[in-house]
Amino acid sequence: MIDGLVSIIMPAYNAEKYIAEAIESVLKQTYTNWELIIVNDCSTDKTEQIIKKYQEQDQRIRLCSLTKNQGVANARNTAIKNAVGRYLAFLDSDDIWLHEKLEKQIDFMKVNNYVFTYHQYRHFASSDKVGEIVKIPSQLDYKDALKGNSIGCLTVCLDKSKIKPFIMPAQRHEDYIAWLNILKENEIAAYGLQRDLGRYRVDSKDSVSANKLKSAIWTWKVYRESQKLNFLQSIYYMLFYIHLGLTKHKNILGE
Repeated sequence: MIDGLVSIIMPAYNAEKYIAEAIESVLKQTYTNWELIIVNDCSTDKTEQIIKKYQEQDQRIRLCSLTKNQGVANARNTAIKNAVGRYLAFLDSDDIWLHEKLEKQIDFMKVNNYVFTYHQYRHFASSDKVGEIVKIPSQLDYKDALKGNSIGCLTVCLDKSKIKPFIMPAQRHEDYIAWLNILKENEIAAYGLQRDLGRYRVDSKDSVSANKLKSAIWTWKVYRESQKLNFLQSIYYMLFYIHLGLTKHKNILGE
């Protein structure tokens, strides 16, 4: 484990359309002590060629190519196992970070001695189609986090030296389950940096709406199957999840 080094976890599957933009957002970071671990999950397009092109330009980029497609959780876990940095940050191949993301977040963690942090972000479809800032709580413990995944994945940074080893399970909402487990098992809180530092890509508002039912079903399964909540507890937290979803996705792209 290398102190000060941020290991950036990036799963990639048939990501040729957007992955260059994601990698560029890492290369432009004002915080330069990082390694980018990209796990190519057996893509059938030009994803690997694009990654190798960037890898030739910057030795901080590491490529791991899988021979069998096993899904995003396995890809992230593969990257986590290969990470040598003290800090873990997460960026999907179609999302982007703003230039000061790592600098501001690592400073936020060091100054306050925080183990688990996240920050504000916006949804976007293109450079000229960006939504409003997604509001985040200033602090979350396990019970707060059960009320809904208000922090996503691209905003999270963890101090690996101060938490127990973890994996992302091969279940829907694998990142949300991982965050819940980390908060519960380590008996810690997560802290929100009130600064817009990332962009979460959406194709359209219609696609977000179409996925709301599926997401609700997956969240119910998180409560019942992963977190082992009883029926009444699950109903209680589901009501918070629904309220969060209604406010979070309102005017998602500012239209």
